[in-house]
Amino acid sequence: MPEDVNPWPLAPSGTTDWLRERCGDGLTGFMPPAMPDAAWVLNAMYEHERGPTETSYHEYRQARLADGSVRPRVIGGVDLEAGSVATGGGLGRAEHPGAGWRRLRWAELAQRTGDPVVPEGLLPSYRCFPSVRKDGSWPLGIIPPAEGSLDRETWTRLIGILIEHTPAGPNTRCLAYYSPLTLGATDFEHLHVRAGTLGDAESLYDDSEVDFSPANLWAEDRSWCLCTDYDLWATKVAGPSALVEALLSDVEIEAVRLP
Repeated sequence: MPEDVNPWPLAPSGTTDWLRERCGDGLTGFMPPAMPDAAWVLNAMYEHERGPTETSYHEYRQARLADGSVRPRVIGGVDLEAGSVATGGGLGRAEHPGAGWRRLRWAELAQRTGDPVVPEGLLPSYRCFPSVRKDGSWPLGIIPPAEGSLDRETWTRLIGILIEHTPAGPNTRCLAYYSPLTLGATDFEHLHVRAGTLGDAESLYDDSEVDFSPANLWAEDRSWCLCTDYDLWATKVAGPSALVEALLSDVEIEAVRLP
C-alpha cells in the first residue's frame, strides 16, 4: 500500500445511526450503555520525581503574567489559556512528559488524599480530587489527566487489549467517530467517521487533522464500543464481560467500574 494512502478513509455518516438511537446526538461523543458490561479506562496523570509544590498552576501563571514573561492569548475578550492553565489540565492528546516524571495512579492519589477515585454520582472529570486543588487549580508537580482524549500510552495499551479480546484480532473492521467539538466545532451536520482495521488503530492517534483521539471507536459487528467524551477524563469501554475484566485486571491500564 502506498505510504500516502490513509488506512482510515472516510465512511458514511449513517454508520453512527445505531449510536444516535441509543445515545443521543453525539455532540461530545456517543456514550454507549453496557454491552452487556462496561468499565471506565482512566486517562493517565503524572507526577514529577520531586513531587507537587505549594504553588498552583494558576499562581505560577499569574506570577509570570505579572513579570511579563508570558502574555495572555486573548481573542474576543477571552483568555484562551486561562482555563486549562488555571486548572493544570490540558484539552486533547497527551504524551508522557519525559524524564523526571512518573505515572501517578488515580488509586495512589486517592489513598494519599482520602478523596475517592471518582466521587459518588459523578463521572471521571475535573471534579475529581477536590482536596488536591488550591482554589480550583492543581499544584505544580502533578499533571492532571487530559480532557477529551486518551493519552498515547493508554490508547496504545487499550488497542492491544481490544486486539487480544476480539476474535478477528488486528483484522477486526472498525469505525472511528470524531465529535464536532474535536474538529473545531465548525460542522454539526456532517458527522466525521472513518473506517479501518483494529490493527491500524494506533495510527489514529497521529491524525494530523485532529488533536484528539477518536470520540468513539467500535467494532463493525458492534460487539464492543468505546467513548471518550469531550468533557471527561476517561473512556468508557462497553462490551463483553471478558473484555471488561481484562481491562480491570491489566497492570498498565487503570480502569474502574462505575454505577
